[in-house]
Amino acid sequence: MSSLATIPPPPALLRPLNVPPRLMLGPGPSNVPPRIQAAGGLHLIGHMHPEMFQIMDDIKQGIQYSFQTQNNLTFAVSGSGHCAMETAIFNVVEKGDVVLVAVKGIWGERAGDIAERIGADVRYVSKPVGEGFTLKDVEKALAEHKPSLFFITHGESSSGVVQPLDGLGDLCHRYNCLLLVDSVASLGGAPIYMDKQGIDILYSGSQKVLNAPPGTAPISFSEAASKKMFGRKTKPPSLYVDIKWLANYWGCDGKPRIYHHTGPVTNFFTLREGLAVLAELGLERSWAVHQENALKLHKGVEALGLKLFVKDPALRLPTVTTISVPNGYEWKDITTFIMKNHAIEITGGLGPSAGKVLRIGLMGYNSTQVNVDRVLEALRDALQHCRKNKI
Repeated sequence: MSSLATIPPPPALLRPLNVPPRLMLGPGPSNVPPRIQAAGGLHLIGHMHPEMFQIMDDIKQGIQYSFQTQNNLTFAVSGSGHCAMETAIFNVVEKGDVVLVAVKGIWGERAGDIAERIGADVRYVSKPVGEGFTLKDVEKALAEHKPSLFFITHGESSSGVVQPLDGLGDLCHRYNCLLLVDSVASLGGAPIYMDKQGIDILYSGSQKVLNAPPGTAPISFSEAASKKMFGRKTKPPSLYVDIKWLANYWGCDGKPRIYHHTGPVTNFFTLREGLAVLAELGLERSWAVHQENALKLHKGVEALGLKLFVKDPALRLPTVTTISVPNGYEWKDITTFIMKNHAIEITGGLGPSAGKVLRIGLMGYNSTQVNVDRVLEALRDALQHCRKNKI
């Protein structure tokens, strides 16, 4: 048998890598600022080195600050926000458990899909896309379905809705139910208080307000959630996200750390810096900046004759603004024109909002008045050139 390779090197890999510069004003990922990008270029160290454990401890403290929690079981999953969603559900849910999912966009649909795949008895409570839930809505569903876990999205990036959370934790606990909240699109951009609001499981992502590359996902578990997970009758369906292994890897169980998986060292560097930037700015200032720039964007959008998709101003997510696709236009023509002529990413809808909205993200480093002006000018230009039909 010949020892020569018969399949030649692919020509594409013999050419230099070319990545065009773009202003990422979609729902994520957002642009990576120079400081965080520099952290990603640092030399590697071992994933089990003491210096790496110190960086992981820094990350844990940064997550505790950004989540406003003192939970010991706090760490970053080696994966995207979807991986954090699976980490939460795979560990806290066993076959036959009743899981109640609040659906007001795509992320509730995804959570329900994951829970169904592992044999949970999934029930749904729904709202039209663009609306949020009241405490009365939730209590009625809790009383009817008697779940062990209730899932809701704080920042629904597919619809542009920020869900009020005050009172939900107490309500869930009154019905002997754990509260699981997705804050991937909202962390750092809208107020959230894990401990004060009684949230049992909270997770987010690295690539939104934290401005780090995709690939790590902060997560935290309350004592009540920990008790349920560590008292489960069966092993979680995934070794990779098994909470017992992850708790040890992140130094949360008081035992010497042992190998579980090779963590994404470079991504941990960038996540650490993203959390450091947020800590230096301060949560209150970060929340205020995102709100100020969102309001400026809203006023500019309306001045162009466009309509904001979320009718209630109190429910508009500061990080992701949704605009109703104007009559006489195709959303894809607008986003394509803006990308081609202005090198700016904005996107269409996702899941139940597909075909209905345009989405503009202003997150972390990208949430500036200069970027608001740039995207409004790009929208104005697109509206002049992309009309398909007479209105």
